[in-house]
Amino acid sequence: MRKQGAWALAIQKKRWPLMILALFSLSTATVFFMRTSFDSCITSTTSISCSINSITDDFGEEKDTSTQIFSAALVGSATPNPLDFMNSKLVLLVSHELSLSGGPLLLMELAFLLRGVGSEVVWITNQKPAEPEDVVYSLEHKMLDRGVQVLSARSQKAIDTALKADLVVLNTAVAGKWLDAVLKEKVPHVLPKVLWWIHEMRGHYFKVEYVKHLPFVVGAMIDSHTTAEYWKNRTRERLGIKMPKTYVVHLGNSKDLMEVAEDSVARRILREHVRESIGVRTEDLVFAIINSVSRGKGQDLFLRSFHESLQLIKEKKVQVPPMHAVIVGSDMNAQMKYETELRNFVQEKKIQDHVHIVNKTLTVTPYLASIDVLVQNSQARGECFGRITIEAMAFQLPVLGTAAGGTMEIVVNGTTGLLHPVGKEGVTPLAVNILKLATHVERRLTMGKKGYGRVKERFLEHHMSHRIALVFNEVLQKAKSHTNSRILILFGTWIDHRLYNCLRRD
Repeated sequence: MRKQGAWALAIQKKRWPLMILALFSLSTATVFFMRTSFDSCITSTTSISCSINSITDDFGEEKDTSTQIFSAALVGSATPNPLDFMNSKLVLLVSHELSLSGGPLLLMELAFLLRGVGSEVVWITNQKPAEPEDVVYSLEHKMLDRGVQVLSARSQKAIDTALKADLVVLNTAVAGKWLDAVLKEKVPHVLPKVLWWIHEMRGHYFKVEYVKHLPFVVGAMIDSHTTAEYWKNRTRERLGIKMPKTYVVHLGNSKDLMEVAEDSVARRILREHVRESIGVRTEDLVFAIINSVSRGKGQDLFLRSFHESLQLIKEKKVQVPPMHAVIVGSDMNAQMKYETELRNFVQEKKIQDHVHIVNKTLTVTPYLASIDVLVQNSQARGECFGRITIEAMAFQLPVLGTAAGGTMEIVVNGTTGLLHPVGKEGVTPLAVNILKLATHVERRLTMGKKGYGRVKERFLEHHMSHRIALVFNEVLQKAKSHTNSRILILFGTWIDHRLYNCLRRD
């Protein structure tokens, strides 16, 4: 490290750069922070309410979906905390697994938000590895340190907690298997207070054994309008079941991430360090895709587009800084065939000096500080939301994204980024968009600033808290109403029985 002495001295003055660089150095040899592994869809909307049959506003009036998407975050407020009413409430969080993938990490964020307002939070993980794992151990102790209770999924205490909890949150469709496997005959007693938080947007999650209880829970919380519509249609057509009342909820960037994104010194330190580590100069132009490496994330098509953009630059003889494509999220053990395909393409096209494939990492923040443009190239139905998109916008980065899924609910085409079609049809349009941003510096910077403004309007932690609070408040009222009705029915049955016995004696 040639500049290690200089930036180490500067780091001592800044808490966040130091912590992030430490994580960065440690994590490149460990596990990639797969924010979108379960299509963690986190979006923004006018209302957080989406009924089974129509998108509705908070007053139940039917609204146009396109207008709904762009005004939800406007109702958020930093103080007081909108989740304060959850103080002393008992909340059980059920995760299908505990890993560094998107779904579990989102649920952990919710756990910490609830602990912050005094909720009693209990966590169970339905599927744990047979052998102890460092990641599971680390995440469990992180939760324990924040006051979250961690129970065995199949323990009697977990069953008792489910029965007495004010709210049970099932995280991801796969978590539905826990209901029958553990609660068994007690399932009907718990369903009226279950909120199902769904992040998946792939067909193989639509299995009866996963979601057969879905119509009977108090509500479903889904991260984008696109995904909510997909689930409504797919469950009806493929499984013949009806969705419960569905709430579309977009999350926001954490305060920690925003602190780094808004700290110019922190960004500069991270930018210099990362660029030096991958061999990119300060003046070079970097386009990056930050996702778990898999065909569904479109790294292969991105490389084709990048190569085509280099060809266009030669043909048009335009002057641009040296350009680089960075792919963050390599894991040869998980995707050996696909990654070999990527590397072979790079060799074949002789663009080794322009392409950098980086190992999996625990934190993406250093890369967001070091790049110039984020590419969100998820294929098929696109991202359910794609949290990396709003994180990049917080760092004032323009986004080149596929015109599919939740990306269309975040990126304003032509304003905060540029959209292109999915599939092979999108290769040339993406190449053209890369060239546009490479040759128009002012446009690139303006898009980044407008993206940051959009984040500040709708994708912050207090916006997320407000939207979740609206959902929780409504489902708690429904759960309480169901409990009261059940008590009245039981009381009525008891009265009838007493009267019957009295009449018999008479």
